[in-house]
Amino acid sequence: MDKYLNKRPRVSIGSSSATVEQERQQLGNNVVVENNPDEIEIDKEKIKADPGLRDSIDSFDVNIRDRIRREYVAKGPCQPKSHDFPKKQYGKDKRGFRDVWYKDYVWLEYSTTADAAYCFWCFLFKRGYLAPGDEAFVSGGFSNWKKANERFRAHVGSTGSSHNKARIEYENFVNQKQSVTYIVSRVSSKQEKEYRIRLTATLDVIRFLLNQGLAFRGHDETSNSSNRGNFLELLYWYSLRNDEVGQVVLNNAPGNNQMIAPSIQKEIVNACAVETTLEIMKELGDELFSIMVDESRDCSVKEQMAIVIRYVNKNGEIIERFLSLVHVKETSSKCLKMAIDFVFSKLGLSLSRLRGQGYDGASNMRGEFNGLFCPSASIGVCGICGSSCKRADILRQNEYDRMVEMIEKGEISSVKVLETVFEDGVDPEISGKSKGLLQKMENFDFVFLMMLMKRLLEDLQAFRESGWDDFLQEVKAFCRANEIDVPIMDDIVPRRIRMKNDGKTITNYHYYRVEIFCQVVDLISQEMRNRFSESSTDLLECMVCLDPRNHFSNFNVDKLVHLATLYPEDFSSMELSLLTQELRSFVSDARTDTRFSDVEDLGTLSQKMVEMMKDKIFKLVYRLIKLVLLLPVATASVERVFSAMKFVKSELRNKMGDDWLNDSLMVYSEKEVFATIPNEMILSRFQKMGTRRSQLSRIA
Repeated sequence: MDKYLNKRPRVSIGSSSATVEQERQQLGNNVVVENNPDEIEIDKEKIKADPGLRDSIDSFDVNIRDRIRREYVAKGPCQPKSHDFPKKQYGKDKRGFRDVWYKDYVWLEYSTTADAAYCFWCFLFKRGYLAPGDEAFVSGGFSNWKKANERFRAHVGSTGSSHNKARIEYENFVNQKQSVTYIVSRVSSKQEKEYRIRLTATLDVIRFLLNQGLAFRGHDETSNSSNRGNFLELLYWYSLRNDEVGQVVLNNAPGNNQMIAPSIQKEIVNACAVETTLEIMKELGDELFSIMVDESRDCSVKEQMAIVIRYVNKNGEIIERFLSLVHVKETSSKCLKMAIDFVFSKLGLSLSRLRGQGYDGASNMRGEFNGLFCPSASIGVCGICGSSCKRADILRQNEYDRMVEMIEKGEISSVKVLETVFEDGVDPEISGKSKGLLQKMENFDFVFLMMLMKRLLEDLQAFRESGWDDFLQEVKAFCRANEIDVPIMDDIVPRRIRMKNDGKTITNYHYYRVEIFCQVVDLISQEMRNRFSESSTDLLECMVCLDPRNHFSNFNVDKLVHLATLYPEDFSSMELSLLTQELRSFVSDARTDTRFSDVEDLGTLSQKMVEMMKDKIFKLVYRLIKLVLLLPVATASVERVFSAMKFVKSELRNKMGDDWLNDSLMVYSEKEVFATIPNEMILSRFQKMGTRRSQLSRIA
């Protein structure tokens, strides 16, 4: 009988692989290696926000089920609002899910993929037998909207129902002070206070490192190291200058509760990022929004897709916030759409509220200049003038007014700057660069191309047909005023200047008009037609009518009503009929109100209307203005995110994981939002992310 009663030896996680192998050889196959559940890696992609796509809790390993539950508790129930819920035919009526039910049933979830309702508590803590009909709220999904409230109440049931049992388990699970681990540990109030001080000090250090975009870990974090990394060194510095903190951190803290492990650091950073994102979602509320998306490679040659959200806040201000950074395996439209759907599902955003999209395909157009055009003369001037503080001060003080005046007249202020640098330069290399730039700029070809690019912003077709003569005279007048040689138009163009090598001889007039002027205008016109469809052009022409400059000189009621018809989801037929009169009343009021006289752009107009309570009087007009403001006009915010990404994930930190990078970048990019979040909210979320040895004491 002894062979059936022998104890199975336990092998700890800290044992070396050699020791484990020796014990296996000695004890045979009776050895069972017990893994620490906290060290088991969890696939984040399996934590689905949509209840219709989730795997059941029972499908996970029994050792990590509580961790899976923590992940879902941290996310909360999936409750999309302002979604375009599908309707089903029930007799003569059409019915669908209603987001107002969330207020009466906090456990209620909705799946956009399955168009069905689920129970969040029962999903997490379903135990044994379920009453008939309750299974639909866990696995199949409930979708009988005709009797929705009746079935919801029946699912809740009496005190002893399976739903209420799941509720009790959920509440006990969330309240860790009622957990078995906490009761057995019997932590004193003094230890809880020390734990709060220790955790708050850790958070303060993490806040500083995140705001500065600095690395946390060090190459050698052992106690004998002279540099243990930014996190540990800063925490040690903090402990030396605060006696209360110094008594409870690092070596003065319990060995199993120091709160300095890399996993703890990552969880606190994640809590910071989640709270920052939730604050942005809170500010967004139920408002409409647009997104801007771009892709770029990081220093580890991984394609990263950044998503920035654009919306109008309650003060009428245009707000652009960084939303998420997602690693994509390829930049195809299908892959990008899947990534955007994942972010929308995770944050509970509905596509029905999306009113604009902006995409920059820079990563797909990797050329010599990455699809961008920069005037090299301006870049050269900035670099040369910046090399001398004395010259920069002189230029700022003595030539500021003159440069502003010359810019307003369309003249080249950089020429005078380069002449000063060339004449007064000490460094021969800088003087040589300034001379080369002067020779390029004091040239008829440079002036011709520069002024042509300026005029291309006008009506292209009219400019091509009747604008040549006036344009040529303008270029000649500019050159004479700046002492630049003007070529004789009837002379033959030297062969080395022409881009074509067809052996033909042509005059300067033919060269500048046909080979440059007409070709450039035609290319730009063709590109504009390819990029902007007829509907897009129609939209842009209508948007111009809201321009408040010159007392709304471009205001056109008919075009603005037509603009509203392009948004059938936002303007009903009744509202369209009322919009005409409201537009006339608004423009009449705005032209006579002196407070609108200094308004120069649509963003300022929106803020002014909110400030003067005009958004309540002219609701339809303000709604139309907000829809126009939502349209993304540039992707500069996304580019700023990529600039921050290169700083956060540098060559020395090229092994950062995707989640760690996203969390760090979220806080670094949205410092203003992060600064408004109190420590208590972050600490509370951190506590709910896992089972903790200690709990936070009450705030005195």
